[in-house]
Amino acid sequence: MTLSISRRRAATLLLALPASRFAFAQDSWPSRPIKLVVPYPPGGNSDSLGRIVADRLAANLNATIVVDNKPGGTTQLGTELVARAAPDGYTLLLGAVTAFTVLPHLRKKLPYDPKRSFEPLGAIADYVAVAAARKDLGVATLADLVRVAKASPGKLTFGSAGLSSFGHIAGEIIKRDAGIDLLHIPFKGSADAAAALAGGQIDFLIDGTTVQLAKGGRAVALFAFADKRHPELPNVPSLPETGLQVKRPTGSSWGLFAPAGTPKAVTEKLVRALEKSLAEPDTQARMQRISAMPAWGAPAELMRGVDNDFRFYGELLPAIGLKAED
Repeated sequence: MTLSISRRRAATLLLALPASRFAFAQDSWPSRPIKLVVPYPPGGNSDSLGRIVADRLAANLNATIVVDNKPGGTTQLGTELVARAAPDGYTLLLGAVTAFTVLPHLRKKLPYDPKRSFEPLGAIADYVAVAAARKDLGVATLADLVRVAKASPGKLTFGSAGLSSFGHIAGEIIKRDAGIDLLHIPFKGSADAAAALAGGQIDFLIDGTTVQLAKGGRAVALFAFADKRHPELPNVPSLPETGLQVKRPTGSSWGLFAPAGTPKAVTEKLVRALEKSLAEPDTQARMQRISAMPAWGAPAELMRGVDNDFRFYGELLPAIGLKAED
């Protein structure tokens, strides 16, 4: 009888040991560097936002966070990488609205599930892109652009950070609602598109990188593609102020995500650190300079916005000629 009881106790201790080690691992998290995957190339506003978030999260977690740029597939490559990563809190995603609300309508076989492959950690910011034209196009307002475009249908070009990117879809919305014909030229990221605008290789661009071009006199800002003016360009009208009424997505443009199955103790630490980081005045000022308007939202709020924008794009994309690939 004594032997039986001893064996039972030993078995109980052995079963409890892995759980104890697992709990200890969570309590000591983070004990090594964290990787923040940014599904964009270096140099654009999304990359800059990722580095700001990494910097402040690292400070508030007392950790090391390394930004890992994984561009490709209009954010699909980097998003997939995180979906397949170990759910241990050491791989995070700067999630773009494109990956969660646009690509599911355009690609029939995504290698991740926007709702099941991730743990949402919180909304980060809204994107205030600015529409700008090359300096020698001879336009200063949206009305001017419409006039020039109608005089030469299909001749004016607009760039974007890639097919089905924010700038591409925004340009298609302007084409449709303003009744003009523009030729889309996709680039491999915002930085390349901005360089093309500054060099006069394209006529028009809706992007956050245009802000610094306009401030430096290398492009002409026409309007902010938002309900409010861009704080860095207070004299440039918002889209509603131009008189053109369009429907736009309302959810956050960026959020922070972890792989599904990440321990709750870890995600709770990340949520608290993210909320604290976004409340810091210096963080907010740095974000605004890159056209990212701080907009903290709890995980549930982030996903409500994703759901709403998923429905929005489901109606919009076919209407502007963007359909699912075979």
